[in-house]
Amino acid sequence: MIEWTLKKLIGTKNERELKKSRLKVIRINELESRMRELKDEDFPAATARMKQEVQNGKPLDDLLFEAFALIREGARRVIGQRHYDVQLVGGMFLHEGCIAEMRTGEGKTLTATLPTYLNALSGRGVHVVTVNDYLARRDAEWMGRVYRFMGMTTGCILHELTDKQRQESYRSDITYGQNNEFGFDYLRDNMKFRLQDYVQRELNYAIVDEVDSILIDEARTPLIISGPTEDSTDKYYRVDQVIPGMVPDQDYTLDEKGRSVSLTDDGIEKLQKRLSISNLYDPGEIETLHHVEQALRAHTLYKRDKDYVVKDGEVMIVDEFTGRLMPGRRWSDGLHQAVEAKEGVKIENENQTLATISFQNYFRMYSKLSGMTGTADTEAEEFAKIYNLDVRVIPTNRPMVRKDLQDLVYKTEREKFEAAAKEIEELNKKGQPVLVGTVSIAKSEVVSSFLKKRGVPHNVLNAKQHQREADIVAQAGRKGAVTISTNMAGRGTDILLGGNAEVMTKAAMGPEPEPPAPVDGQPADLTGYQQQLEDYKKRYEETKAQFDAQTKAERAEVMGLGGLFILGTERHESRRIDNQLRGRAGRQGDPGASRFYLSLEDDLMRIFGSERISGLMERLGMEEGEVIEHAWLSRAIEGAQKRVEGHNFDIRKNLLEYDDVMNQQRRTIYKLRRQVLAAGAGLPLVEYDEDKKTRAKIRTERTISWADFKEMVLDALEDVIVGQADTYLPTKNPTTWDLESLERNVKDVFNLEMSFSGKGSREEVEEDIYKAAEKIILQREEEFKEEFLRFLQYRYLATIDQLWKDHLLAMDHLRQGIGLRGYGQKDPKQEYKKEGYSGFIQMLGAIKTQFVSQMMRVQARNTAEETARLQRQMAQRQKQAMEGRAGEDGKIDEAAAAPRAAAAKPEAPRVGRNDPCPCGSGRKYKKCHGAAEASV
Repeated sequence: MIEWTLKKLIGTKNERELKKSRLKVIRINELESRMRELKDEDFPAATARMKQEVQNGKPLDDLLFEAFALIREGARRVIGQRHYDVQLVGGMFLHEGCIAEMRTGEGKTLTATLPTYLNALSGRGVHVVTVNDYLARRDAEWMGRVYRFMGMTTGCILHELTDKQRQESYRSDITYGQNNEFGFDYLRDNMKFRLQDYVQRELNYAIVDEVDSILIDEARTPLIISGPTEDSTDKYYRVDQVIPGMVPDQDYTLDEKGRSVSLTDDGIEKLQKRLSISNLYDPGEIETLHHVEQALRAHTLYKRDKDYVVKDGEVMIVDEFTGRLMPGRRWSDGLHQAVEAKEGVKIENENQTLATISFQNYFRMYSKLSGMTGTADTEAEEFAKIYNLDVRVIPTNRPMVRKDLQDLVYKTEREKFEAAAKEIEELNKKGQPVLVGTVSIAKSEVVSSFLKKRGVPHNVLNAKQHQREADIVAQAGRKGAVTISTNMAGRGTDILLGGNAEVMTKAAMGPEPEPPAPVDGQPADLTGYQQQLEDYKKRYEETKAQFDAQTKAERAEVMGLGGLFILGTERHESRRIDNQLRGRAGRQGDPGASRFYLSLEDDLMRIFGSERISGLMERLGMEEGEVIEHAWLSRAIEGAQKRVEGHNFDIRKNLLEYDDVMNQQRRTIYKLRRQVLAAGAGLPLVEYDEDKKTRAKIRTERTISWADFKEMVLDALEDVIVGQADTYLPTKNPTTWDLESLERNVKDVFNLEMSFSGKGSREEVEEDIYKAAEKIILQREEEFKEEFLRFLQYRYLATIDQLWKDHLLAMDHLRQGIGLRGYGQKDPKQEYKKEGYSGFIQMLGAIKTQFVSQMMRVQARNTAEETARLQRQMAQRQKQAMEGRAGEDGKIDEAAAAPRAAAAKPEAPRVGRNDPCPCGSGRKYKKCHGAAEASV
């Protein structure tokens, strides 16, 4: 009651923020007349001036009014679009690091130019993240014209680009790209062996389009770079042959809600006979059991033309949220191979993880993050908890007049499709355009077959032919158009009533003439080309004027017929996908209507719908073709969707909790890697640390010299020596020391013959080892100068990469079996955190021990030759990793083979003195909690 009263008196937080933003809009509008007076060449000059002001320390907030007014005028001149006031409000919220919820058709793409331009003035780059390559390319070209007019550069990250092209794109002021590409580039960069080869700059500011799809829906699946193992693929074919003929409910039980399948006792007996094994659950058959389980999942839970398609002899995953193909993506843990065996295509080897990250942890690394979508407010709590992002709802530019009709529910799927096809036919006869939404490729083809029987002309848009997406969707608002679409529903492409004149013009005119290429290194003669270009532009404008007139007249007709009609043939698991489909109609105050046709056989109703719905319809004695239309039923269906969304949130939360364990480890390793790589590169190393209380990003920039690297090497040496002393000199009392084992171990690890008898303190022993080892290192440096340090740099990297890869494999195995700890009354997540941390600390110690051991064994014969060989081997491993193939271990054939350190492992994991302190302070352990412990 108190909360309700306060909201009535002072408004909600969203209302208060909107009120504040309106005052800023007035100030921007006051500058408009001044901007109209500027010449075209004044815009890049203003950009250069403001960039310099930011370099001199002026905050971006102080430039907001001028920058927004400039880019608004620039867009008006270049692409003929002037930002509405509500778009200025959306731009302000994006600049503040919030999510702007804007209805479909309200111009999110244009809105993003405001904060993008303002933040690009910092010179540190802005990433605009889209859901697919098509939108990235389209937006980069479309909005890139505005940015170029303003004096800024624009890049676009696409799947087929080389590393050099990616570098150029990332070094632009503004970079567009698909979410997977940004994530994979981050992982690939942290597998490279030269800082100069990194394609990404610092992760400064990102605007995520369709933010709910990328940061919530797709966050269930981590990004993984993997290389195939040496395992044989024959076992997949062998196991797949015994799965057909297994009887549901008799041989196995299927839980579609939990996406799981399990064998019954009868099923186990049947499989043991077919595979000629005595006990499927014998420890020696654990691998066979794993393959059986994955093959069973492939046959029962994964459907062709819904979860995947087979194209050119390859199984391609279909994105369940957008309906698009995901080339290059594979299911892990042998599932993809099981599906390949089921479909009878070539089976690729199973993979081992080389690098992995979740979308949650990738995007949380940006110093500032914001997003746009038409549907985010329902997920406001998750955005706040995981990403520290507020959701702000932006009012529409014009009132929404679309009619959202009640759902119609039929008993069977056939009746539903018959009724939907009948309504589509009636709407088509009167000329009203219809957009039909389906949840899978298979269902879209079923709807198409029903319409073909009735003779209704239509276009089908799904993952099998998404190249035509823009053209089909752009004309979906024409009179009499019928368009069937999977979940993508033309996302990112506006459906204009009466048709899109610009798309029609481009289709009629073809591409612009290209300039002639240089001949024999001489510049080409552009005289004829300039005339061709002028003729093309003149004909383009004439043709566009004709289509403008045609579409304007047709628009008036379509509006009189009721606008675009959205017909959904099934409810999606996520309400947001349904809302995105509905949002295609009623843009910018246009008329429109929407209705969903459902049946009790739909997956959502069958798996998650309440049994009361089915029971009620049975008691009513529904006849063939009868329908139920009631608000109570729509609420019950929405309740089922909420349950699925809650289930999916639990999956995302679970993934994040496990990945959070890996995240700190990954960041520590990648930071160490970059520091080693930066040595002598002459490039600034930019790093971000997070303030534990405010979660704000603290930015540091420094250059690491060879002297700094030498200090890192000596720090590693010191840590290894202290580790040896911890093991063999555990107390201050010399009578408890194991000097014989220490001397033997110093020989094994440091390649030094030393005696420690008569030493009175542990510090004296440590200092003796350190001085002896340091003397050899300094001799090598004096003899080979920088070449020796460069060799150590590559040796350090090789050691880090090999042991990190082994650690990732160990963590994979740990996670697969950690659930069993629950049977011992232990929390699996806590056990995973504890053992993961223990393994990581041991790995850090092993990296230093192995590196120091190999460093001390390098013979003074030809360090340059050793370095060159090491570089070649590492380059080969990098190339294999970039191609997704497993590399050789790349063991270096040094003059004297370096045995693995035979040091006894301490009972508890030890933090190195120069490692980051586990308390999270960001300081070295020896200067934080280590200092306190040393004084005890």
